[in-house]
Amino acid sequence: MTAPAVLHRRIYADLEDSILSGEWAPGERIPFEHELTVRYGCSRMTVNKAISELAGRGLVTRRRRAGTFVAQPRAQSAVLAIPDLRAEVQERGQAYGYELLSRGEREAQSEEERDLAAGGRLVELESLHSSDGAPLALERRLIALAAAPEAGQIDFETTPPGSWLLDASPWTEAEHRITAVGASARDARHLGLKTGAACLCVERRTWRDGQGVTRVWQIFPGDRYDLVARFSPARGDR
Repeated sequence: MTAPAVLHRRIYADLEDSILSGEWAPGERIPFEHELTVRYGCSRMTVNKAISELAGRGLVTRRRRAGTFVAQPRAQSAVLAIPDLRAEVQERGQAYGYELLSRGEREAQSEEERDLAAGGRLVELESLHSSDGAPLALERRLIALAAAPEAGQIDFETTPPGSWLLDASPWTEAEHRITAVGASARDARHLGLKTGAACLCVERRTWRDGQGVTRVWQIFPGDRYDLVARFSPARGDR
């Protein structure tokens, strides 16, 4: 019988070869873990270890319940840190302000929300961040209690949820979507803008070991916030 330590290296090498050779295309789902355990006659832990190493190299991405997929090739890597708005404002020497506008707890209402909730309930929050008294960001956030059960007891009246999550539920994978939007009438009132004013919308989702943690939308006045990304060549590019 092949030792687990040796077998996991073989599984890793086989999967890596299928990805790098192009046998499995970017975005294609690789075999499920239970399928690989049958193919190699080993434990799920051995297969999981090999796939975790592939994920660590950025060759695959994992999605809870959906499976593991070949990562999209990248000519360059854009690194966007997940900001702690309170820390950012204070580092600039400005006074940070925070107001919880609403809080609730509910069941998931869409397929994307059900994927985030993973069978549990969602904490739904709306809050307003400010800098030196001027509105900086209107935030709407969902937190999966399955991933962060303590969120059900946290007093978000005084604790910004983003700051709390960075400490209490560290993420292992994140996705950003950045768009330009016009402020709705309601958003404009909170942000002290005219309806339709240019804003930056940052939508972010985070996962911890494949399990969804939070999904958040932050609306920033276009003239009060910017995002800086660090770019570097992908390995092998010269």
